[in-house]
Amino acid sequence: MGPSARDWRLLARLPGVGPAGLAELAARAPAWPAGWLAALPPAAAAALRLWLEHPARSPLSAALEADEAWSDAGPDRHLLHPGHPDWPALLACIPDPPPALWAWGDLAALTPPRLAMVGSRRPTREGLSNAHGFARALVERGWSVVSGMALGIDGAAQWAALEAGGRSVAVLAGGVDQVYPARHRRLHERLRAPGGLLVSEHPPGTRARPAFFPRRNRIVTGLCAGVLVVEAAERSGSLVSARLAGEQGREVFALPGSIHNPRARGCLGLIRDGAALVRDIEDILAELPAPEAPPWPPPAAEVGDDDPDPLLAWLSDAPTPVDALVGLAGLPVADCQRRLLALELEGRAAPVAGGWVRLPTPTRAC
Repeated sequence: MGPSARDWRLLARLPGVGPAGLAELAARAPAWPAGWLAALPPAAAAALRLWLEHPARSPLSAALEADEAWSDAGPDRHLLHPGHPDWPALLACIPDPPPALWAWGDLAALTPPRLAMVGSRRPTREGLSNAHGFARALVERGWSVVSGMALGIDGAAQWAALEAGGRSVAVLAGGVDQVYPARHRRLHERLRAPGGLLVSEHPPGTRARPAFFPRRNRIVTGLCAGVLVVEAAERSGSLVSARLAGEQGREVFALPGSIHNPRARGCLGLIRDGAALVRDIEDILAELPAPEAPPWPPPAAEVGDDDPDPLLAWLSDAPTPVDALVGLAGLPVADCQRRLLALELEGRAAPVAGGWVRLPTPTRAC
């Protein structure tokens, strides 16, 4: 019998053994706990034995109780681990997967196939425009956008994906409750709403540290089928992500730029070294397996001057889920639900299997 959900959280906190070591041990499938005790390094084995035999004396007990208290504080808080139904299977393909992930938000953001988008923290106007355009095109084709919630390209791509009614996952270098950078507080809040998800290998309360950022990047790329570098200088953290993606067997894509633009030289170097040159979304999708057709967003319906309701613009004869409408219309969940009820009473919308549909406009008497 293997480790349980609580056991995986315990393993994540053991001293003297990192993700790569835990992954190597897990691949041997030792019995729990005797096989693990025999295989762990001395410090980790001693900490595990103390917790198993005298949990009240173990400092790990307080940490596990804190994990469970955080998880129990809301239905949108999750502790993922290998064997969990929502554990991303792609993480099993990297040499040092996290033993556990704290997740805050909508786990449905992990359902579609995923592509990482990374780039400069000080992008050009063209770089920002490209980040917006490619993120929107990806979610419209059924993909989820993964990034690190950093300033510049990362944040722009994630905002664009969510504003288009799509899904996005942010991998943080600190705990999921830590807003870093501080300027992205609104994005952090939006990623906890339907369509968004925050994940971290660090427990809540952990502050981001410089050493955590390169480690974070392996999860960004490890969650994805590939990575798109939108804009990057010659010495850029985005190039670290591209290297990690290549080592993990992921596809690496790069947007070309002017040889006179310092923030394009990293991408040009990637293309020189074998990354796929990207001109449009089709260049990416041609190299990756096609996802199933996305259930949303549906084509926006035309709204006349006498019919300004924001929800009707996103309703059609194809069912649209409430969580999609929240993102598309930019309304709070409660307001969206109240407005849908009003539209139903007015005979302009109706709930059906899979969401809500727009009803034909009644013929008006003269």
